[in-house]
Amino acid sequence: MNQSYQNTAPPDLAHLQATMRTIELACSSIQMHVNPSAAEATILSLSQSPQPYQACQFILENSQMPNARFQAAGAIRDAAIREWGFLSTDDKKGLISFCLCFVMQHASSAEGYVQAKVASVAAQLLKRGWLEFTAADKGTFFSQVNQAVAGSHGLDMQFAGIIFLESLVSEFSPSTSTAMGLPKEFHDQCQTSLELDYLKSLYGWAQDAASSVTNRIIASDSAIPEAKVCSAALRLMLQILNWDFRCSKSTVEIGRRGMGVLGVKNDSYSARKTECNLVQPGPSWCDVLITSGHVGWLLRLYGALRQKFSCKGYWLDCPLAVSARKLIVQFCSLTGNIFPADNGHMQGQHLLQLLSGVVEWIDPPDAVAKSIQNGKSDSELLDGCRALLSMAAVTSPLMFDQLLKPIRPYGTLHLLYALMSEVVKDIMENHTEEETWSWVARDVLLDTWTTILMLLDSTSRDALLPSEGISAAANLFALIVESELKAASASAFSDDNDADYFQASITAMDERLSSYALVARAALDATVPLLVRLFSERFARLHQGRGICDPTQILEELYSLLLITGHVLADEWQGETPLVPMAIQTQFMDVVESENHPVVVLSGSIIRFSEQSLDTEMRTSFFSPRLMESFGSWQDGPVLI
Repeated sequence: MNQSYQNTAPPDLAHLQATMRTIELACSSIQMHVNPSAAEATILSLSQSPQPYQACQFILENSQMPNARFQAAGAIRDAAIREWGFLSTDDKKGLISFCLCFVMQHASSAEGYVQAKVASVAAQLLKRGWLEFTAADKGTFFSQVNQAVAGSHGLDMQFAGIIFLESLVSEFSPSTSTAMGLPKEFHDQCQTSLELDYLKSLYGWAQDAASSVTNRIIASDSAIPEAKVCSAALRLMLQILNWDFRCSKSTVEIGRRGMGVLGVKNDSYSARKTECNLVQPGPSWCDVLITSGHVGWLLRLYGALRQKFSCKGYWLDCPLAVSARKLIVQFCSLTGNIFPADNGHMQGQHLLQLLSGVVEWIDPPDAVAKSIQNGKSDSELLDGCRALLSMAAVTSPLMFDQLLKPIRPYGTLHLLYALMSEVVKDIMENHTEEETWSWVARDVLLDTWTTILMLLDSTSRDALLPSEGISAAANLFALIVESELKAASASAFSDDNDADYFQASITAMDERLSSYALVARAALDATVPLLVRLFSERFARLHQGRGICDPTQILEELYSLLLITGHVLADEWQGETPLVPMAIQTQFMDVVESENHPVVVLSGSIIRFSEQSLDTEMRTSFFSPRLMESFGSWQDGPVLI
């Protein structure tokens, strides 16, 4: 295979050495902050000079300065992309071959960032010529890479081959590809070609690479080089599963195949803070991802290492553990027609297998939370929460709840409630301005509840939520309100406006409040009376303490209650009048007299209290500007009475 640019002129060694020294001096000047503008211009001139390939290759092969080699690799890329139309086919293949051979031959180099740069250049140039290279040309390149990834030439070269494939997949993915000054159609054709002809094979290579070293990793009592290879292979597999599978989308059914009557909720339907990408590779991937036992192997690998190194606190955050968990979480979002139309049986078994492994990370929630409070890493718990979110995104609420029952005496919704309870308790007990594990977990778990409840809320099909789920929602909402009221009360006398819990705008809090509202609407029989009682208690305390006690804390609690209640009783709207949620319209159908309707009772008590602001003395005593503003919003709210 060609390994260099085909220049018919004999190399001028003196000129090549002078060029190398010039680039090295420029790199040193930048590092020493000596005339950096001139140094940068010197480096740029290398990229902009015509056909600098021979000089760049000389620098890569001979310079003792890593930064000079890094810049030389970048110059090859810039010049080749610019001059691509003028290069011969042999020249193009020679540049790619040189970069690949450099990566493999220097696989044991300590300068990993230089290796990654050269691998990236090889991937970019291979993509640039993808549509003009023959299948035999591509096969030659991939054969070399496959031999490396298979471990035929040692661990270092195996790792280098995986790094190249990571760069390649990144370049062919539109979201991470490097600009080449070419039309979108070029990138689309490259993406389709790689997906149809190579992507599944690349996944298999990564899987085989990981499998080839796992026995040695499990048998060892200390860190070994194989762990680096396995971690990189798992990371590549995760990257491939994150691919935007377009070729299967025309045949992917819109909805949860066999997992219930509810369709998959897309991101526009339910805005989330937590990223959750559905993986829909199509039926051709079933053998490698589902029926091959691949998921079981991954769970056994993580479980064995988890048990072996459980006493070593650092292990949960080591690259191998992180890569394995992230891949497990991604498998939880596998959906579409990769599963056969068997009424959801295969997908149910797939998710049950995953949940059987994941549940060890998060159950029992109180013990897990206590361990984190005592210093254990929170990463495993947070990934467990993300796994539940992924499962919720690909199942109906009823099926989600049933997933856990074969291995626990309760449903998944109960576990979700128990987790959220521990998270909220930690937030209440350790109120701080800094983001903690419980803040992150709260956002992920709220996203999970939102994913489960959003479609139910819009269609009012709450019969599909099991009674355990309704009870869990009621208990959770009560705990959430308690937490919010405690935070509101604590913020009443804060002098730090930035830290004040309720100084943030309503818009900034809207996403969380909307999730609270969905939880409340899932159990209106319990949550509306709860709100009525909480308002009544605070109205009474205000009057009882009039002229005796400082009302600031109670007023902050009332303001918090008004925000929460407003979101429960009204949907977000674009026009002048908020809409009454479907869940509220169809609930309490057995109430005949309107004045006894729980929602009317709740709304009426708030409006009647707000009317007291018309009394000058009462307004001066009890009604802060912010409270008045919130009452004003109620007057413009949905017609509930």
